[in-house]
Amino acid sequence: MALLSHICISHFSSIGPSSSFSVSPTTFLQLSWFSTDSPNLRATNHCSNFNSLHSGKTLLQHRHNSPCSSMPSPSSPSWTSLDESGKPSKRVWIWTSNKQVMTAAVERGWNTFVFPSHHRQLAREWSEIAVICPLFVNEEEVLDEQNKRVATIFDVSNPEELEGLRPEDEHAESIVVNLLDWQVIPAENIIAAFQRSQKTVFAISNNTSEAQLFLEALEHGLDGIVMKIEDVEPVLELKAYFDRRMEESNLLSLTKATVTHIQGTGMGDRVCVDLCSLMRPGEGLLVGSFARGLFLVHSECLESNYIASRPFRVNAGPVHAYVAVPGSRTSYLSELKSGKEVIVVDQKGHQRIAIVGRVKIESRPLILVEAKIESDTQTISILLQNAETVALVCPPQGNTVLKTAIPVTSLKVGDEILLRVQGGARHTGIEIQEFIVEK
Repeated sequence: MALLSHICISHFSSIGPSSSFSVSPTTFLQLSWFSTDSPNLRATNHCSNFNSLHSGKTLLQHRHNSPCSSMPSPSSPSWTSLDESGKPSKRVWIWTSNKQVMTAAVERGWNTFVFPSHHRQLAREWSEIAVICPLFVNEEEVLDEQNKRVATIFDVSNPEELEGLRPEDEHAESIVVNLLDWQVIPAENIIAAFQRSQKTVFAISNNTSEAQLFLEALEHGLDGIVMKIEDVEPVLELKAYFDRRMEESNLLSLTKATVTHIQGTGMGDRVCVDLCSLMRPGEGLLVGSFARGLFLVHSECLESNYIASRPFRVNAGPVHAYVAVPGSRTSYLSELKSGKEVIVVDQKGHQRIAIVGRVKIESRPLILVEAKIESDTQTISILLQNAETVALVCPPQGNTVLKTAIPVTSLKVGDEILLRVQGGARHTGIEIQEFIVEK
């Protein structure tokens, strides 16, 4: 018997899991499970809140028995739930008549489905397959099973209709906006207008690109989206998007290592990675010659007497080196290009996703740096450009950061730097379990 779980509240953090992920104890989600002995998902009506999730282990707290008791409400714990970064969680409703889309959505944690009012029989049929929360569209209203209004739909096709949206209007607690023409600017205007409102604002989206735009506009994004789709692929893409964003809330474990050898090696093709984001002191990219150990290479954000700071740049190393990217994967530096994503990490292991704006590959003199950690006899190495602007991040002393980074030109045997230790075997950037020797 295979056990699947889904989240009845239909919301995920906007900001994702790696192979092991956790949800903040302050985040209340609805968990329900169902067994799959046959191709159909036979529902068992066990709905409970849970406040912790670790690698398949769940800690349950019983709060509700109804799958729809998690509908947004100012008095509901879920209404004020926060993700790990302290930002409000995002909600997802699915508007579809496709059974495969429903199954894919439920398996990935979304169980609130929107139906036209004349499709109540379809909602009943799906409720026999899985525990779902059906909503029904009747003209400009979204109703629950008891015909109670839970949201109001507004079509916006011109500036006047957008201007007519007011937070103080006595409509339902939730607002669903259908942007028929422009999307980016209206979404930003709505976020600005409703930022201090207690209302939950959704936007109807027909694909993942639109959904991402609505969820990220003005940094905060709208409160949720209604995915109006008839194909499974957008569900898979949206779940992958949330996984990447949730990954940012996890602290990466960084290990202190001691430099054991430094040597100039000659010329090589090194890669400068210019990001679409600015980095702060202590931040950089995880890079290394071996997948089992990645060095935290500092950005060029520090001031210098000889060259202006470039806080968007990391002089990362030669073309062969690995670099950490979202999804607990690695990529070769030579594979990076405009539009790709990388992980920016600081001294304490906080991580965030950044977009590559440009990659520069040029021939430069290189230096070899080797290091070891106390618990391992294996040497971990990296090659870097031999220049004053290239530096490795130092470990913090307790909660105090005494030194941010050491330039490779000043590095000495015995200096301490930070590594990310992980599995060494990789296939297309994905960690696998197999025998491997790296040297």
